[in-house]
Amino acid sequence: MRLTIRRRAGRRAALLAVGAMTAGLLLTAPQQAMAGPPNLLSNPSFETAGAAGSDMPSCWSRSGWGDNDFAFATVADAHSGTKAMRVSLTRRVDGDRKALVTENATCAPSVTPGRQYDLSAWYKSNTPDVSVTVFRHDTTAGWQYWTDLQNPPVSTAWARTEVRTPAVPPHTDKIAWGLSVYGVGTLTTDDYALEEVGAAPPQPVCSGTAEECAKGRWEVIPAKNPVRSMHAVVLKNGKVLLIAGSGNDIAQFNAGTFTSAVYDPANGSFTSIPTPVDMFCAGHVQLADGRVLVMSGNKGYPSADGSIGYQGLKDSYTFDPATETYTRTNDMNGGHWYPSATILGNGDVISFGGLKEDSTGNVTAEKFSAAQNKWLPMNEVNQTWSYWGLYPSMILMQDGRLFYSGSHTFGNGTPGTGASIYDYDANTITDVPGLRNKDERDESASVLLPPAQDQRVLTIGGGNNERNPAANRLTDIIDLKQPAPAYTAGPPIPQGLVDQGQGKRPQTGAEGKMFVSAVLLPDGKVLETGGGLHDRADPVFEASFFDPTTNTYRAGLATDPIPRTYHSASFLMPDGRVMSVGDNPGNGTYNHNVSVYTPPYLFKGARPQITSVIDTQWVYGDMQRITVNRPIARAELIRPAAVTHSSDPNQRFVDLPMTVDGNNIDLNVTSNPNLAPPGWYMLFAVDANGVPSIATWVHLGGPSALAAAQQQPSAHEHSFANRPGPAKANPPKRDSVPVAPSAAGCDRHYGTANVCVPTRFPDGVQGTTKARCDWLAAHTYPKRLKVNGSDPLRLDPDRDGYAC
Repeated sequence: MRLTIRRRAGRRAALLAVGAMTAGLLLTAPQQAMAGPPNLLSNPSFETAGAAGSDMPSCWSRSGWGDNDFAFATVADAHSGTKAMRVSLTRRVDGDRKALVTENATCAPSVTPGRQYDLSAWYKSNTPDVSVTVFRHDTTAGWQYWTDLQNPPVSTAWARTEVRTPAVPPHTDKIAWGLSVYGVGTLTTDDYALEEVGAAPPQPVCSGTAEECAKGRWEVIPAKNPVRSMHAVVLKNGKVLLIAGSGNDIAQFNAGTFTSAVYDPANGSFTSIPTPVDMFCAGHVQLADGRVLVMSGNKGYPSADGSIGYQGLKDSYTFDPATETYTRTNDMNGGHWYPSATILGNGDVISFGGLKEDSTGNVTAEKFSAAQNKWLPMNEVNQTWSYWGLYPSMILMQDGRLFYSGSHTFGNGTPGTGASIYDYDANTITDVPGLRNKDERDESASVLLPPAQDQRVLTIGGGNNERNPAANRLTDIIDLKQPAPAYTAGPPIPQGLVDQGQGKRPQTGAEGKMFVSAVLLPDGKVLETGGGLHDRADPVFEASFFDPTTNTYRAGLATDPIPRTYHSASFLMPDGRVMSVGDNPGNGTYNHNVSVYTPPYLFKGARPQITSVIDTQWVYGDMQRITVNRPIARAELIRPAAVTHSSDPNQRFVDLPMTVDGNNIDLNVTSNPNLAPPGWYMLFAVDANGVPSIATWVHLGGPSALAAAQQQPSAHEHSFANRPGPAKANPPKRDSVPVAPSAAGCDRHYGTANVCVPTRFPDGVQGTTKARCDWLAAHTYPKRLKVNGSDPLRLDPDRDGYAC
């Protein structure tokens, strides 16, 4: 499972020729900001010897980690002058070795937060396993790894490599860097340079109203969602698949009416799609070829008396965006209503949790083989016999392990600390500490923060549908690069207006949100929007940006005018806007209005344009050239959404370090498929003011590239999370775990299965018939709910068979 990959040796043959032609066509366009003198490095060519007794040149140090055999030598085979540095690896299990700018106040160059720097060096190498590795000095935390930027190709003659850093993070005053060797071979380097990129760009001119430029704008589009969708997937052609199945409507289930629709943003149309089974509350993920794998769904609704809960399907299908049809795969090994779905670095998919056909909790892991296009037999999949709950958020880490963030849907968290690391190869689970109120993170959201290379996860809000307290404002952040990762407290979610049936009022105290949406944006921010104060009730009208560089929220954005709680979804479109659909409160209604958010960055004037992409078929470790019409500050790949119930563990933003030559930009593609699993991505170019281009679709990896990649080292597999603590003992082999039929938080003694009368009413609602009936009336429940059998909530005092 810990797949790594070797980079392709060099660019495509036409790269330089096409680049030269496009450069000629763009001579009159604004030119990229360029770095220039002075070189900020001391002793960049190794000519000055170190202090007496030192075996390294002045201002250079031996560096590296892992189990390998290596040698450092100052040699006369220089690009200029009389000295160069040679680093060799003759045996490698893991890790790297590099000559690194000495991390001290004298040798490490000073830098300015927010600015960018061009790093360059001359080198010769007989191995492709080389990377440009950068460290930064944090004024409070000291020296720390920052990022890997580039994989220079093999070169037997002297060649120059150059790459631009991202914007220097806050609280950084110095950086150090070097070329790392992480595979067996020899690297010789000379004539390093670090130069600051030119002056900051001019401030943008607002192209909308002052409020739009500060807060963005929401609009409700004329067309309505024709289906009661619970699932949204942005397809590789820019369309959106909306899956409803029975749409949480037992009448449609009984009639065998299962629905999906495809929305085309180009013309605003919806197309109904024949849907073979009830995909209500299924799992889904995009495969490497762009098909959507849809797993499980609903075999049966709870019984009227509440003695039987939801039942999961074994069925599995793929959806082809080209033909807009579903095709059945083989069955899963068991039913998984509310399963997880995570794509791995080799293109396989792993799934956990959910409810079986008999409504018990499923404890078996399922694995879909991309090569065989099928679910594997249970005996071919490592099993811990652990129950991960419903929609457990399982995020792929940079070394192939999975991080369970603690986000899930319905009930309490898993036993332990609420978050853990799962090592599939070792078949071990290790708890991770620090997640606050771990049994009130039900219906929270978790995202791998931009960029994926930083390996930081943000978990937002949540509650507990069994006890039904007010949702919390908690956010917690974990850095999975740390040796023993632990969550630390983040800033509280900003508060907005809540509607509890008597009109909107400001939130107070610790009131937060559950069923919140979190969307990665091309400017590197996270849009937090939607959600409610209680399970399936009391929508909160508030939106904010979370900034990963400062760990702060920007509150007070424009808010979606449509409530978005249970069964809602928000997702990024290729044009940089965000679409929101759905809302299915406990009274059984569904909101078919569709909202679109235009972020403030689209009111900052003209957008940069990607005027050419030489190749849309990308390979790990490759360098790909694009041309742009004006200067940009960053480029990235964003994996298209596949979201349901606040959960999209595959959402990720992958930075593409740039080598800049005027308006020709060479993008350095990660060599690690665990950072960017194979598939179709939206490529955005973003200027220094955060204004993104319209995305270009590119495909990363593919079967041939992955097949050739087995067991090759990766520059990015540092010794992160290597001391998380002892693994837990796995449970003995078992078939399932008991799950109460009331796991969905609904008392089924009232109304139909799609109406959710809370098992526990919110705090503040007295336990009297009148208070409970008043709450139901304020939340527009049907006026007469049939009582199915007994009356545990005492809603039928006159015993006429109807509540209230």
